[in-house]
Amino acid sequence: MKRTLSIWFHNRFSALPRITGLFSGKGFPVESMAVGVASEDGVTRMTLTTLGDDSLVERITKQLHRLIDVIQVVELASVSSVERELALVKVQSSPARQQEIVQLADVFRGRVVDMGARTVTVELTGRAEKINAAIDRFSPYGVVEFSRSGAVALKRDDAPERVGKTMAVTPV
Repeated sequence: MKRTLSIWFHNRFSALPRITGLFSGKGFPVESMAVGVASEDGVTRMTLTTLGDDSLVERITKQLHRLIDVIQVVELASVSSVERELALVKVQSSPARQQEIVQLADVFRGRVVDMGARTVTVELTGRAEKINAAIDRFSPYGVVEFSRSGAVALKRDDAPERVGKTMAVTPV
């Protein structure tokens, strides 16, 4: 089962390599990882999606808390969080088919960000399933390349934090 973790850590020289090294060293699966600055100075936030059950998430959480730079780890349940991904998809296009591609982008609430002589680049945002569906629909035209950000997520305002074995929280 897909699980989303939000990890806050001090933005120090070796923090990110230690966290990513933990996943590769322990063989923990990573589906996506998005890293950026947090709202507090000197703190970085990572949104990481992994595939696993409660015991795997518990092991990951415990291992992360052993790292000195990690401040907080929270599992975000899909029903109690907002999750989005960004994708740029470059689709092959002749001038005659450009309008078809623009209309297909509209179906997925995508936005054309570049239109060249032979390609159209579409920006898509949404859950991973929506991005996958859009890429599948663009495939018959010829997807030249695409780039995805990985998931970013926030807990919903009215959602209770999940407490139990699968989540450990340390104060910020």
